[in-house]
Amino acid sequence: MQVLDFEEPIFTLEQKVEELTALSNKDSIDVSEEIRKLKKKIRKKQRDIFSKMTSWERTLMARHPDRPYTKDYIDRIITDFMEMHGDRAFSDGPSIVGGIGKLEGRSVVVIGHQKGRDTKEKLYRNFGMSLPEGFRKALRLMKFAAKFKKPIIAFMDTPGAFPGIEAEQRGQAEAIAENLKVMSLLPVPMISIVIGEGGSGGALAIGMGNRVLMMENAVYSVISPEGCAAILWGSNDKMREAADALSITAPHLKQHGFIDEIVKEPLGGAHKDYDHSASIVRRTLRRQLNDLSAMSSEELINQRLEKYRSMGEFSET
Repeated sequence: MQVLDFEEPIFTLEQKVEELTALSNKDSIDVSEEIRKLKKKIRKKQRDIFSKMTSWERTLMARHPDRPYTKDYIDRIITDFMEMHGDRAFSDGPSIVGGIGKLEGRSVVVIGHQKGRDTKEKLYRNFGMSLPEGFRKALRLMKFAAKFKKPIIAFMDTPGAFPGIEAEQRGQAEAIAENLKVMSLLPVPMISIVIGEGGSGGALAIGMGNRVLMMENAVYSVISPEGCAAILWGSNDKMREAADALSITAPHLKQHGFIDEIVKEPLGGAHKDYDHSASIVRRTLRRQLNDLSAMSSEELINQRLEKYRSMGEFSET
């Protein structure tokens, strides 16, 4: 497991617990009291650190290389999952995964960005940055859900849409715009949840849900702190100030009405306990889906349209 700078004090204590446990197992020495005290100290240190995190530290947590990705959640909360491939036009677009499965017995369509773990998979998944074919595959799945009246669950976790020339050549902006148009009029419940990075249009292309949720240590922004700092200050050295100014964390976005609910994570972050994190997400999705399932198609569309029309403030001069 990789350790972020502000996690170091916790990691040092956890190593001591492991050393004492190994010593106890090897030499049959009773160190249970020392281990108990250390674990108590770890919990206190975790509460102290994670209750005072800055926006930049939340950004690092959202990007944590050990953080659970879309497929990690699918494996734990979606049964009978069958992945569907291809956009029926150009390619598969492996930066986005999607298919059909069941959430506690209820048939659903699942879509999500997928990053890679090792170098080979990172390249295959294009670091979670989708090209147009990925967005068109997601569009195909949305239309499938609408046709067969299946709720949609979308997991957002991307630095953004891929900005390369090949993406522009294949119609990146058009692909994202088409997804937004179709999502706005979907006659089925749609729940979107930011599980890591919610990067600009690349995230929004699968994120226009009736309910938009956000993991406690996720971020959601129109631009990365580094990109914002480069534009405003000409250097990404000011990325911490940019992260604060952008208001990209879950509490900020909940306060401004851009998301509907913050999904709690295990103490120390989702990467500390995949199963516990997935269990929390499962319960939250079930509750939200139960609420939305009571609404008619017309009500779902109107609720979604009103939700996005009411965002932001403007004045006429």
